[in-house]
Amino acid sequence: MSGPAGPIYIEPQRLTKASTEHMASQDPRLAELGWRSFFSTQITSEEDNQCQPVRVMAVHRGKIAVAGAGTENLISPRIPGADAEEDRPAVGDWLLIDRESLQPTRILRRSSLFKRLAAGGRQKLQVIAANVDTVFLVASCNEDFNIARLERYLVLAREVGVVPVVVLTKMDLVDRPEHFAEAARRLQPDLAVETVNARDADSVSRLAAWCGPGQTVALLGSSGVGKSTLVNTLRGSNSIATQAVREEDGKGRHTTTVREMHRLDRGGWLLDTPGMRELQLTDAASGLAEVFDDIVALTQQCRFSNCTHEAEPGCSVQAAMQQGKLDRVRLNRWRKLASEDTANSERTATRRERADAAEKAAQSYPKRRGKRPQQ
Repeated sequence: MSGPAGPIYIEPQRLTKASTEHMASQDPRLAELGWRSFFSTQITSEEDNQCQPVRVMAVHRGKIAVAGAGTENLISPRIPGADAEEDRPAVGDWLLIDRESLQPTRILRRSSLFKRLAAGGRQKLQVIAANVDTVFLVASCNEDFNIARLERYLVLAREVGVVPVVVLTKMDLVDRPEHFAEAARRLQPDLAVETVNARDADSVSRLAAWCGPGQTVALLGSSGVGKSTLVNTLRGSNSIATQAVREEDGKGRHTTTVREMHRLDRGGWLLDTPGMRELQLTDAASGLAEVFDDIVALTQQCRFSNCTHEAEPGCSVQAAMQQGKLDRVRLNRWRKLASEDTANSERTATRRERADAAEKAAQSYPKRRGKRPQQ
């Protein structure tokens, strides 16, 4: 799910090492915002003279808040020639803006990108967040704990190429929080899992390793699991509104309404956005293969390449279940996610084909507006 090729993703002339080091050392503010060589090496010498890099800190209606070396501004998000949704600034993006006009000139290539299909019949693609280093997969130690949901989030994180950390909140409300942690660890070997009381700063300090200076953390999790409370504790502030869960089912009401980055006590940045909890699988084949690597390996051993893994002879998946090596519930979760990914990917491909066809038709259609046809 990397950034697409487009008018803003040109391959620039590289700066020399000395120029890059000089630019990065101009103001430590850039490093505090997450600036590193991955971004600086994308800038040409001409751009370095005319433009300055800024990071998108928040996305509002019609404006974006940006911050850079000695500057914080609300500017227009409009970039000349950037018409596709993925070519528009998202929270976490690094932009080059003209030093005089503050007009954005282009988005620097992203190190990671979260996106989703929007609700509705048109299935429009929406960019959610960019340049995330770590994603906290947040769940709570209560009736809202859901392995299938965590597995979905894990696939998304692996697909995007962002380090996942499972954060289990409300450990203070249960007798055996480790029971939930053990279930989460079984999702994938070496998966980092932390149990915390989101209201307790000492407990939340377990997450400090991922929240250092210049690091960007995002959150994935359903409403009511304590994401806003966790953000407040990580920030050492109560400025973000929280809401109590519903007593009848233990589920929460969604609180976050703005896509923005919050400064953390330890120098990092936490990116919170309402769209992050509603991500669907799209073009996530590599993420599925990584999280369900054992099942994928079994499918490749089946006798028939088009095996449905139901009743065909020589099916390695069925054999593994009969031998007790594969759990049917986990197999069904893989099937459901793979089916969703295929369906959404096909819709996305169709949408792109239609958009390309419409663009070609518009370019080839003769501009005869206002002219009378020849007799």
